[in-house]
Amino acid sequence: MLRIRNNPNLNICPDYVSEVFANIRAQLVNENTTEVQAMQLLRNIWEANNNAIKVLWQRQVDEDEEQEEQRQRLDKEEQERLNQERINEEEVACKEERKKNKHKFIPILEAGIPNDPANTPCSYALKKLDKGDYVELWYFTNDGLDEANLKKTIDDDAMILSTLADRSTVWVSSASTRSACAVVNDEDLPFEEFCQVCPRFLKTIEEADWPEDRVRMMAHFWMNIQVHKFCALRDPLAQKTLLVYQAEQRRSWHAAAKFISKLPIS
Repeated sequence: MLRIRNNPNLNICPDYVSEVFANIRAQLVNENTTEVQAMQLLRNIWEANNNAIKVLWQRQVDEDEEQEEQRQRLDKEEQERLNQERINEEEVACKEERKKNKHKFIPILEAGIPNDPANTPCSYALKKLDKGDYVELWYFTNDGLDEANLKKTIDDDAMILSTLADRSTVWVSSASTRSACAVVNDEDLPFEEFCQVCPRFLKTIEEADWPEDRVRMMAHFWMNIQVHKFCALRDPLAQKTLLVYQAEQRRSWHAAAKFISKLPIS
């Protein structure tokens, strides 16, 4: 259907009295029709035709308005969809940011100036605990904490080449090797230091979101060690026996937990 270009409501009826239409008027004049009647007939024909065009024009205007409203509605829906996608992407990115850097988003607590010194083990030990892996208690001794404080400016995630026993080399994090020469096995710790690090270790695994039953298990285990009758004996081997026992049991527990975690779920 051809589109109407001009608004017929603005059209003006031609002046059929003028000489321009003299020939047309003459063709309509006869014994039953005067020249005046012929001019009126021409006006009536024009108006009837123009009225028909007005109807088509209004229909065209209505269709155009409907199409424009539909286009605007679709544009609005598309814009809302894009906005929602952007919001969803920002929420996902924000969640990832909070997940990666959760300490950055922890609410600021209204607390006074702490009186106790901050005890922060090295990131190597913290990462092991985050995974639930075994880590030596030495990292929570005064020497271990001092080591972490002295070298905290070194990037723990920096990768360095390490030589294995078979002379092969492998890339490892600097944090996993820089204190290796100083680390003392649990069974070789002085009993006083063992008693000192237990509360620090328990606090750290709580902050690492270890399950409460695991934390209680470790606390109960170490409490039984520290109140055992061997602690009061003069024989130095007595306390050494307790340290060897707790070291072996803790290593065995981690090994068993890791083995069970790899079993297929039935």
